[in-house]
Amino acid sequence: MSDTDSTADNDSGERLHPWTRYVALGDSFTEGIGDPEPDSPGGHRGWADRVAEELSRGHQDFAYANLAIRGRLLQQILDEQLVPCMELRPDLVSISAGGNDLIRPGGDPDALAEKLDAAVQTLSSDGATVVLFNGPDTASSVLSRIRGKVAIYNENLRTVAARHDAVVADMWSLRQLADSQMWDADRLHFSPLGHHTIAAMVLDALNVPHRLEPLLPKPLPPRSWREARSGDLVWAREYFVPWVIRRIRHQSSGDGILPKRPTPGPVFGSAGSPVPRG
Repeated sequence: MSDTDSTADNDSGERLHPWTRYVALGDSFTEGIGDPEPDSPGGHRGWADRVAEELSRGHQDFAYANLAIRGRLLQQILDEQLVPCMELRPDLVSISAGGNDLIRPGGDPDALAEKLDAAVQTLSSDGATVVLFNGPDTASSVLSRIRGKVAIYNENLRTVAARHDAVVADMWSLRQLADSQMWDADRLHFSPLGHHTIAAMVLDALNVPHRLEPLLPKPLPPRSWREARSGDLVWAREYFVPWVIRRIRHQSSGDGILPKRPTPGPVFGSAGSPVPRG
């Protein structure tokens, strides 16, 4: 039985998966914003790093690259990351894109899905497994106004996945994300707990055994109307107003930012280094 057989076992008795080179494409979500880690490349960890950490266990030759850059729109992701990704010849690719388009006026979930469909066809043309992310349910968040567009995009994405035999990482069904502790203070990105929870979901979608234990956050005590209103005002001043100003100035939070892992490499140190547990 070969080392790439997903049913094979390593010396510790853990099942192996078939992938040796993983490349992640996307925006701030995949870059790991909201999950700061000074010791990680780029200063952020995120769900993709966490997935790669688990995929590397028991695989001495496993390599991981992350080309995602915060603030990128779907077309920018395709223009800047698609060709470099193909040149890296991955056998596993994840792409999460379109969220920044949908929060802008005029973001068309049907037009976005058409662009994504062509990209997934390219990404899967050499036999790579492609993971697509649908959007989370925004009913209880500051993004509730775009919930309808997210739902339409999600249905289109399932059609794209079916056409190209891609894997859907289903964030809409991940009800844990409704908890405020899953989100960063800016209410637009996920917290370390959110990234951890999403990483576990992705590994489950890939049918890969992992050691990411589900964390059930303790519910926050209910806030008074005055406390809630005060929190909204602080959020608007520190996060929403700067975001609006960047839109007016046609600026992006990703201006001048380079990919944190532009070439495939071992997740932890050298390829022969022991993989940390936990």
